[in-house]
Order: sequence, then C-alpha cells, then structure tokens
Amino acid sequence: MALCLGQVFSKDKTFRPRKRFEPGTQRFELYKRAQASLKSGLDLRKVVQLPDGENINDWIAVHVVDFFNRINLIYGTVSEFCTEKSCPIMSGGPRYEYRWQDGDQYKKPTKLPALIYMNLLMNWIESLINNENIFPTRVGVPFPKNFQQVCKKILSRLFRVFVHVYIHHFDMICSMGAEAHINTCYKHYYYFISEFSLIDHSELEPLVRAM
Repeated sequence: MALCLGQVFSKDKTFRPRKRFEPGTQRFELYKRAQASLKSGLDLRKVVQLPDGENINDWIAVHVVDFFNRINLIYGTVSEFCTEKSCPIMSGGPRYEYRWQDGDQYKKPTKLPALIYMNLLMNWIESLINNENIFPTRVGVPFPKNFQQVCKKILSRLFRVFVHVYIHHFDMICSMGAEAHINTCYKHYYYFISEFSLIDHSELEPLVRAM
C-alpha cells in the first residue's frame, strides 16, 4: 500500500533544515500568497507570474528558497537509498555526469558520489540563502546587482537533483506513492524558470530525453 504524502514527506526526512521566512516581512507575505495560489488549484503557469506591483527580485527570492526547501525534502526522502555504492557518480543516467566545483575546496570540476555531491550542493545553497549581502532580509536593503545570476546558478544546480532522483530513484519514489507530489513540484519549478528565463533550456535536456 502506498504511503500518504504526509508520511513520506515528513520533517524528519528533510535533508537539510528548512529555511523559513520571517513573519511580518514582505517576503513572508509573498510566500503565503504563492502557497495559497498553489493550493487553490490554479494553473501553475498563472501561479508563477509576478503579482502586480511586486518586485521581481523578491518574487524570485521567495521561490528560490521554497524550491530549495521542497527539493531538499524530496532528496531527503531517497537519501538513505542513494549511497556511495549505489550512486558512485553524481549523474543523470549514462549520458550525463555532474562534477562539483566551488572555487574553494574543489577548485576544478571533480567527480563525486551523488550523496557527497548533494551534501556539498545543499551546504553551498544554504550559505548563499543565509548571506544577507545576497538575500537581504532587512527592509530597504537592495538586492545585489548579480542577484539573478546567483539565482540562475542555484536553480541550475537544483535541477540536477530532479535529474538524479527521476532517473535513478524514481522506482523508490513510486513505491512510496509520492510521484504525484514530485511531478507537481517539477512542473512548478519548470514553469517558474521558463516564465523568467532563469535557465538555458539546453540544460533541461536530461529530463526531456528521459521523459
């Protein structure tokens, strides 16, 4: 019998602690608005559109954090099955291999097991989201000029999590009865990045080929 989503996507399955918005802030209000639209059953293509009068960078920031939380949760669901033995390379099938480079510990693109790659990826994203110089939370503090470029990089790397989970762990997701949730999350992500041209569509090829 398939588990209900409440059982599958529980807090203790989260790969990293959730990043939350401060109540009373504009970003918290935008987040609540976006979540309400999602739950209302509206067309996802309309849900992702920038609300009238809102700042595009605030809207992107809210979604980047939300996608980090949700994709983090998805990977946390299968992480116990994604071992150095089962997934010795971070890949999306035999045609696509992802190597880690952060300019710090890994100065050159480095081949790593998927689990280690995911740990480094989530740490890297978390450090950016928590950086007030990149994701400012104080009222009146502007976003940096390169904010959208940083978000494009984050979203591009988060896409690799979808690729790995869909291609290497989807049977496990299906056995848990969670495929509908992941499919909806991916559609939401896809319509959002398409609406604001946040990823070169050539990067989406691994899932286009797989689906």
